[in-house]
Amino acid sequence: TAQKTALIVYAHQSPGSFNAAVRDVAMEELTEQGYRVIVSDLYAMNFRANATRDDVIGDLKDPDHFQYGEETMHAWTERRLSDDIVAEQRKVEEAEIIIFQFPLYWFSVPAIMKGWIDRVLTQGFAFSLQKMYNTGVFKEKKAMLSFTTGATQTMFRPDGINGDINVTLWPLQNGTLHFCGFQVLPPQIFWSVAHCPPAVRTAMLDGWRARLKGLSAEKPLTFAPCELFDLSFQGGFMLRPDVREERESEPYGLTTGHHLGKPLPPDNQITAQRAGESSANPDCRN
Repeated sequence: TAQKTALIVYAHQSPGSFNAAVRDVAMEELTEQGYRVIVSDLYAMNFRANATRDDVIGDLKDPDHFQYGEETMHAWTERRLSDDIVAEQRKVEEAEIIIFQFPLYWFSVPAIMKGWIDRVLTQGFAFSLQKMYNTGVFKEKKAMLSFTTGATQTMFRPDGINGDINVTLWPLQNGTLHFCGFQVLPPQIFWSVAHCPPAVRTAMLDGWRARLKGLSAEKPLTFAPCELFDLSFQGGFMLRPDVREERESEPYGLTTGHHLGKPLPPDNQITAQRAGESSANPDCRN
């Protein structure tokens, strides 16, 4: 069988950081499992974060009104994207799993990683109106977020000062990864690393190594599949009335984002649904 490939998209400025140690554990463990591991070290690469006209080689389709999404879609189709984007897209194509490794900045990824998302996941390559969410381009691939926080875990609880971590993760996990079709594995969160003693940090790394050993068998998070929606402009891409009716008696909403005015399904964005649970969101992959 062909060798499996894992891509780690890594964003930290310091080789002595805890994020670097987490990256190294993933590289070691996945290599031991037989993966070819590729690392995109964004700061070391000086990866350009800003999405500009420079990403398109040659003439623009509409030079009077530059629209980045449209122009890069055409450029991808015609093989006219800049070399740095093409190199990253090739890595994505080769990878069975992508791990995004980063410190949480302002409830999101660092700017350099956001730039990677903006520039590499171009329309056509990563998504289209016909290929999105559970029918997306990368539905055979897995992706996950692995990140450190400054805040403690209690600060990110529904009654903590930062609010529910599930809500924080929804835009990245649903709006980016799942939108492109990825099967999204539960995130690996290293809470408040800077305030942990060395023994706790060592235990965190040991836990990560142990998790990686069973990663291939993990179930992805559940999301509301496209089949539940009227996928037409006339229907507004809204939840079908019959589905809404069926959900009336359920205690929770469908997902963190599709809450339907009900309590959010517990830990929808940080834990996979357990076998035997009633499926609040029947994603056919689970």
